[in-house]
Amino acid sequence: MQGNLNEIDICSILQLIELGQRTGQLWVEAHSSYQSHKLSDEEVSNQHPAWESKPQSWFVFFLNGQIVYCQAGESSLSRIDDYLRYYRIEKRLNKMQLATLESTNSPEYAYLWALLEHNIITPQVARNIIHGLVHETLFDLLSLHQGSFIFDLGTALVPQLTSLEIGTLVTKITKQVQEWKQLYPHIQSPEQLPVLADIARLSDSLPASTVNKLQHWADGKTSLRQLARYLNRDILTVAKAIYPYVQQGWLQLVYSVTSNPNIKIGSWEQVDKRKRRIVCIEDAIAICETVESILKPQGYETISITKPLEALSLVFQLKPDLILCDIAMPELDGYEICAMLRHSRAFRLVPIIMLTGKEGFIDRVRARMIGATDYLTKPFVDTELLMLVEKYINIDSVVGI
Repeated sequence: MQGNLNEIDICSILQLIELGQRTGQLWVEAHSSYQSHKLSDEEVSNQHPAWESKPQSWFVFFLNGQIVYCQAGESSLSRIDDYLRYYRIEKRLNKMQLATLESTNSPEYAYLWALLEHNIITPQVARNIIHGLVHETLFDLLSLHQGSFIFDLGTALVPQLTSLEIGTLVTKITKQVQEWKQLYPHIQSPEQLPVLADIARLSDSLPASTVNKLQHWADGKTSLRQLARYLNRDILTVAKAIYPYVQQGWLQLVYSVTSNPNIKIGSWEQVDKRKRRIVCIEDAIAICETVESILKPQGYETISITKPLEALSLVFQLKPDLILCDIAMPELDGYEICAMLRHSRAFRLVPIIMLTGKEGFIDRVRARMIGATDYLTKPFVDTELLMLVEKYINIDSVVGI
């Protein structure tokens, strides 16, 4: 069995495997499951560089229609090590022992069993780790809207330590995925890294013990998913716990892009050696000055256009990475500018954020209909603008909406 997820969804695939009591493995590959814009295959192949994302893959192993293990991407022992941190298990296998795992079908699964055989962990701890890995993998898979899959009948992973019923898990995790979507756009991906953005406000509003915990975890190096493993909690519980602080702008969520030597971790640092160019189309000079004063210190090249009739020709010359566009302007409003830009292939995927003086449902719907990426209500504070810019201009650094 194989196909595309636009023909059959993950939930249905899992149900078929359960009903047929199949033994084998399911392989799924897709681009980032947490991108806010769902692209067709043609759009993915022709997308703007700022929207590129590396494909991800997952493996789910079955025995008689039940899940025995899940693996994300290429086998990585660090996932299990994250869980061992919660159990305060410091002992690990030596290099010679680790080398023997490479020849196995699933080195990660073999690693878990090796830890058991060397009495480093107990069977119950091993089962708990497997349950956690299965849960987080299904959370990713049930968030997917497109991709490809192959299910191969075959022998199961041996030996088995546990097996999990698909129906119960799918029902529970589907509900969590739906709740997760309610946290958007403040929280987008389990791979985002929390960073303290306003320690003064945190200290004034929260107990010292809570602030100390946030300082410990929000180091710009620990992802939400890692944090969930360290605390032995599901990703939704962790996300909902920090959501109020992110919403207030006290915590900032950024993406890790360590694979690119020109990019540093951290939301307020320059994205790369070439400054990302942002064009602000706004007839109010004061707003333009505000945008420039917020973005330029963070390493962005910001250019303001105060005459909407000149905006179209100038934008094609400037080739920005992101456009901020006011809605209410004389002669040519933001809706018209956005619609005309979207008709051009050059700007089909460039993020366009509409600036509006009122927060109305009709304005938002109309903005979406003409192709706007998002909108920002005036007046706005520094963190609101920066978070929105970071959200879209660094989309190529997403590891996993």
